[in-house]
Amino acid sequence: MPNHLVISKPDASEYPEWFAHEIGPVPYDDLFFGLEDSLSQTLSVLKNLTPEDLAYRYAPGKWSIKQVWQHIIDVERVMNYRALRYARQDETVLSRFDQNQYAEVSGADQRAWDDMLAEFVAVRRASLELFKSFTTEMFAHRGTAGKSNMTVRSVGYLILGHELHHLNIIRERYLKQ
Repeated sequence: MPNHLVISKPDASEYPEWFAHEIGPVPYDDLFFGLEDSLSQTLSVLKNLTPEDLAYRYAPGKWSIKQVWQHIIDVERVMNYRALRYARQDETVLSRFDQNQYAEVSGADQRAWDDMLAEFVAVRRASLELFKSFTTEMFAHRGTAGKSNMTVRSVGYLILGHELHHLNIIRERYLKQ
């Protein structure tokens, strides 16, 4: 991706400690490259899942892979909204959202997997364009949602880390049946 800023990983002071388990392990030190590369890497895994894989739940009450992936899409959209508000120096404290309620009412298990993958790609492309629109200074702006105060840069890395975290869970708990 030519002519872009290189947005390196945030310092731990830029986000709450409860996000360290997702942001810390991100293997990229360039947000834009990471968002592009993880999309490609993730799609190569997701495109090979069978209908049986997609419906599998590794324990009673756990989400199916389709629900997990709808959760990834939903969270990325919410994080983009937060990043935009923070970048624009909106000091409104944003509300949290209930990820379990979102998953429960999403209808993910009834959706076509190809449609979900297309939506994931569209949301990721929108994320990339949004983050590319920010200036270097905007990446340092902070905002708050619930009890989480963080920089725009850390929101971008949380999107990346959240996806990778759940992809690892899928590999470890869902695909090793």
